[in-house]
Amino acid sequence: MNEIIDLEIMQLAVAYIFVIVLLTIVKYRKIDREKEILIASIRMTLQLILTGYVLSYLFDNPNPILVIAVFLLMQIFAISNILKRVKHSINPSLKKIIIFSMFIGTTITLMFFIIAIVRLSPWYDPRYFIPLAGMLVGNAMTGISLGVNHLISGMKKQRDKVEGALMLGATPKEASKPVVNEAFDSAFLPTINSMVGMGIVFLPGMMTGQILSGISPFMAIKYQIAIMLGILGSVTLTVILFVSLGYKTFFNKEYQMIEEDH
Repeated sequence: MNEIIDLEIMQLAVAYIFVIVLLTIVKYRKIDREKEILIASIRMTLQLILTGYVLSYLFDNPNPILVIAVFLLMQIFAISNILKRVKHSINPSLKKIIIFSMFIGTTITLMFFIIAIVRLSPWYDPRYFIPLAGMLVGNAMTGISLGVNHLISGMKKQRDKVEGALMLGATPKEASKPVVNEAFDSAFLPTINSMVGMGIVFLPGMMTGQILSGISPFMAIKYQIAIMLGILGSVTLTVILFVSLGYKTFFNKEYQMIEEDH
């Protein structure tokens, strides 16, 4: 097996030439993004360095309490990002459903993946648990973000149709079904598109990292297939929980659409 190529600090520094190229282009085209690019680059670097120290400690000192704490921290940041990405105001009930859907959906998927597929022992081995949790939570976060935006905008744009269906005797579930289906479809479609192009258009990050670390391509492929299906499950479960519960917050107990602006 070939020796793994380590990157020295100077080699890594050369990669920042791409940031300089982008800064030069946006400055030349008078696009006011220099500050955001710099902040993003600095944050990415510092966050990954900090993550490296945390992971090194966890790998050397596996502890279920610390691993669960990291998982909860991932959830907090993911939910915070979802709320920031939403282009509309959200009522408290919908926020609770977002939190519930994210936590329950990703936790069930992660534990099933670890126990039934990877068969990890102990289940909290941070070398597997944390990277897998990060991929499942991150993709579920993207899915719910899309689902929230489409559900809220759909309820606003199709309010007349929903109210018309209610007046004709439909239940809130029946009246909002087209909006809910559209929100669900928009949420999982990016994952499907990613699966379609995987292996031909691009090599996914996890697989690339494993191959670079010296693992057999076929072993890397097996892991990638498993994690991609796990991501699909995580997105599906979290989003279906959200849309199945979220639409209810747009109606009152009398089956009327709430007037308040979501």
